[in-house]
This record gives sequence, C-alpha cells and structure tokens, in this order.
Amino acid sequence: MPVSLFTDGLEPTNADATLWRFMEFWKFRNLIETGTLYFCRADKFADDETEGLPPEEYLPVLRLNPLDIKDRRKIDHHIGSIAQFRQGFFINCWYLGDDDTAQMWSGRGQDAVAICCRYSALKSALAALTDDAHLGLIRYGSAHLTGWNIMRFITTKRLRYEHEKEVRALLWIRDERDGINRHFDENNVPHQRPLMEPPNPQQGVVRSVNIQKLVSTIVVSPWAADSVLSDVERLVAEAGYSIPVQASELTLYRDLLPYDGRTA
Repeated sequence: MPVSLFTDGLEPTNADATLWRFMEFWKFRNLIETGTLYFCRADKFADDETEGLPPEEYLPVLRLNPLDIKDRRKIDHHIGSIAQFRQGFFINCWYLGDDDTAQMWSGRGQDAVAICCRYSALKSALAALTDDAHLGLIRYGSAHLTGWNIMRFITTKRLRYEHEKEVRALLWIRDERDGINRHFDENNVPHQRPLMEPPNPQQGVVRSVNIQKLVSTIVVSPWAADSVLSDVERLVAEAGYSIPVQASELTLYRDLLPYDGRTA
C-alpha cells in the first residue's frame, strides 16, 4: 500500500538520508532470525508515558478553565479520547544522522547493535505491507501544532527528546469492535486514560520485511567486546544475509565517552 506522510508532516530533504535503529543485542538477534520489525503500541513506551498525547503547554487551545469542575471534566474527556485513540497506533523509531552518538547508544547495554538504512529503503519496506503505514520526521514542542488532531499529536514529542532526531514509521491499525468511551467510568465521569484495554490488547505487532534490501550496514556499540562483532557477523551469515558489519567509529574514543551501561 502507498505510504502516507503525517498530517502537516515533514520528510528528510534527502531521500537517501541515513537512518539508525539502536537496540539491545537480543532484539537484534530476534530481528535477524525472524526477518521482522517490531512496532510498539503508542501507549506502551516505557520511557515516555505521554507518547502521543497533547503537550501540556498546548492545552489552553481548548479554551477551558482547569479550575472549573465542568471544564475540568471536558479537559479530561478530550485527553482521555486521545489516550484511547493512540492505542491504535504502532510505532517503529529511527534516528536521522550520518553518524552515531554516545547518547543514542546509552541505556541499551554494552553489547548493543544498530542497523542502518536509507530513508527510501524504509519507505519501500513499509509500502510492501498491507497496513495503513505512515512515515516522516517527528516534530518537537508545540509551536507547530494546530487544531486537535490525533495524527499531529502522535507525531509530536516533548522538547526534551529533541536530541533523538526521530524518523517514525507508524502503522495505524483500527479495531472496528472498539468503542470510543473506554475512558468513562460507571458514573459517566471521564478520565485522562482508558480504564480498560481495547478488545485486542496487543502490546505491539511484528511485520516481515526484506532485511537484505532494508539494512545497508550493521554497527556494533563502541563499548562492545571484540567477540560481539564476531557474534553479529556469524548471526548475519547464518541467516543468509550479506550485510557489512563494523564497529562504531566512536570505539577509538570510548574511554573518553560517558557510558550508561544500563539496559532499557
């Protein structure tokens, strides 16, 4: 199916711009062995509970008084509706840049791995799916926002994430069995979050892609042991792929780099 650009969306100026997807080693192993990409449900990101919700500073656009009990309920309803709608969006995140950064490796463990591709290759991979797929640049802050639109919110992040320079692949999976009022309680009071899971409560979805066509290079963390690079090369060869594997160019400077060895 054709891949759609986000509402008011932007794309890289160069269709062949380099994208990076950083991951823990076990996730890389799964990707290579299964030939699939994982798309996480928008409300299941452990590091950002507000994913896909309107920024706090944007709420005055509703022209409601949060100190008025009737207006407060209207605000809760508006946010709760968006919080429910976002559960139909499944996200796969990439970093836009010619080079990796220590910050993007952080939190993924010493043996982390990144796959690199071209923006055009990711777009082609999404076009081969039967899903309603969307692709484009994430925008940060709220200055660009207009109206009250789930697609604008799901493609916007808080300014504190601006360093991620994210390109977002998005699958919009609608469930016709789902109602629109799961954020109302038994007393018909709205809440800012759904009070129950959707009819099909999946945490994420996987989609098969042509790894050989998608991935141009595989890069190993600057803090990884030499054996990790060998393990990656072996996994790639055993899966039948011919993809270059290399150590991060930051490896030469790893003793000078800040390191957070924790995994997400």
